[in-house]
Amino acid sequence: MDNYEQAVQTLRFLAIDAVEKADSGHPGTPMALSTAAVELFSQHLRYVPESPDWPNRDRFVLSCGHASMLLYSILHLTGYDLPLDELKRFRQLGSKTPGHPEHGHTVGVETTTGPLGQGFTNAVGMALASKMAAARVNDAGAPLIDYRVYAFASDGDLMEGVSAEAASLAGHLCLDNLIVLYDDNHITIDGKTDLAFSEDVAARFAAYGWATQHIDGHDRAQLNQAFKRAQSEAKPSLIVARTTIAIGSPNKAGTSASHGSPLGKDEVRATKAAAGWPLEPEFLVPPTASDVFAPRLEENRKAHAAWQRAVAALPAERKTRLDQVVMRQVPADLYAQLRASLEDKVDATRSHSGKIIQKLAELVPGLVSGSADLNASTKTDVKATTSVKAGAYSGRNLHFGIREHAMGGIVSGLALSGGFVPICSTFLVFADYMRPSIRLAALMGLSVAYVFTHDSIFVGEDGPTHQPIEQVWSLRLIPNLDVFRPADGLECAAAWAHTVLRKDGPTALCLTRQNVPQLERPAGFDPDTILRGAYVLASDATPELTIVATGSEVGVAVAAKKLLNDRGRQVRVVSAPCWDLFRRQPADYQAAVLPKGGRTVTLEAGITTPWAEAGTDVIRLGIDRFGSSGPYKELASAYGLTPEQVVDSILKELA
Repeated sequence: MDNYEQAVQTLRFLAIDAVEKADSGHPGTPMALSTAAVELFSQHLRYVPESPDWPNRDRFVLSCGHASMLLYSILHLTGYDLPLDELKRFRQLGSKTPGHPEHGHTVGVETTTGPLGQGFTNAVGMALASKMAAARVNDAGAPLIDYRVYAFASDGDLMEGVSAEAASLAGHLCLDNLIVLYDDNHITIDGKTDLAFSEDVAARFAAYGWATQHIDGHDRAQLNQAFKRAQSEAKPSLIVARTTIAIGSPNKAGTSASHGSPLGKDEVRATKAAAGWPLEPEFLVPPTASDVFAPRLEENRKAHAAWQRAVAALPAERKTRLDQVVMRQVPADLYAQLRASLEDKVDATRSHSGKIIQKLAELVPGLVSGSADLNASTKTDVKATTSVKAGAYSGRNLHFGIREHAMGGIVSGLALSGGFVPICSTFLVFADYMRPSIRLAALMGLSVAYVFTHDSIFVGEDGPTHQPIEQVWSLRLIPNLDVFRPADGLECAAAWAHTVLRKDGPTALCLTRQNVPQLERPAGFDPDTILRGAYVLASDATPELTIVATGSEVGVAVAAKKLLNDRGRQVRVVSAPCWDLFRRQPADYQAAVLPKGGRTVTLEAGITTPWAEAGTDVIRLGIDRFGSSGPYKELASAYGLTPEQVVDSILKELA
């Protein structure tokens, strides 16, 4: 066999052997896509293994993350720092080859994939980032940023609704640098796809505004021509590649039995015999298996060197522009500058946030912002700039349409691409549509801002379908997602400073529709204390009771304190804009804010059960049922959330 075919077979049998050794995994899809992977990496993809973070590299996204051994094997063969011993440890604790690819864990993995459709959607965000970066830094002459994004997607990826949302937007924005190869193998876990899937996928994508092609996914000449044709299109491309899952397996090719289970020792022997591949040793990598990639790698290294020379020769102004889209530039004194910009007025926290975003846009060049068709309500548009449109990508306002789930995945793609600081927004109740994307952003440690307004039953007349009850705590339960529910303008400034300065994970800001009061703080109060997540807002000399509140309920807690004082009770009020941050504080600080002894009351217009963690003897005030349609002030009374009712509830519990 020639070097090309040897590389293909090496990929197939590395996947087979790894899954067999782990006794767990998905061999069939890596076997089916090996020819496509060799074609892409040997003829088309721009990458340099020694510089995996080169800003102008092409991105490769394996959206069908269950086929992870395909990615690990091609990374090994092309010279990335992924030794063969790591392939032998596939799916083992602590290995660099987990069951599904994890960004930041394994070199060369551009995004964490596994939940189907997510990688596809991240790829749309990466392609958009390339266009937006190019609009900011490319002048006449050789472009500094012009990378393409290639993705392999499965039937499952294209069945999931998130990919439909993302594909629709990609077509609308004419992202001609996005090329998706669809592994049309007609097989899912339960059997053939015709059990539940009979649509004309190419026709659907053509309707979205994509270029489409049909090819034999095992024919290298057809693959080559398809990639070339896609590169010349003026729109995103879908290559429908008909493949046979587990091709080469005498008894399991074309069956669901090869999807998510090892082939089995007997079938491995039969498959190797049929291919003329040695039975031993396992994990065989012939010395010439990588030769087919050498010409492409040499070409890529020359391109990389030329790019570095071009960057070194840039005039200062253009180098600054490049740095802004490559590095996440944020001023160190951001919080102080945001505080200085605040207006001392009663307002909704969504409005405070909207004004802060305008200041952020001045200070943070990479900030881009958008919503799911709700900018008028979420106040997230950047007023001093334009909207991103097809063929005009220099603006900073993103319009995602009514596509919350795709919005979440696309902003992750923007964040993965480098210097952008992406904001996306919708109503808090619709965070449920975005949850899988938010979870993956937290898993990857991406710096993304989620703005969720209309954060409680005080949405009012829209009623229970639009009134969040469980959503704030549902978000708090996601590891590595910091959730802010600020009570006034100063807390909004702290929330935004934390969000934009944070480099190891996303942040959600839950903001009010209704006005909230400006809070009075003790003399000499240090505003940096807010950045610790919870702090003592007001306290009597010997408090017997601590009220912990968030967001719009902090003002209620302050008013309740005054009423309790009138009844001879000594009270401390703690504002907790970010419970996640507070839980990460040293034990002595936590004890100073919430000392042991006395009673603790929690006050939040949402579910109460998780607040049991606020102490050993907690009075939990909130709402454990759905809301109602009506003016928000009437709802406060109906649900026991006026200061007078809060006092009555507390005294009843203390009696």
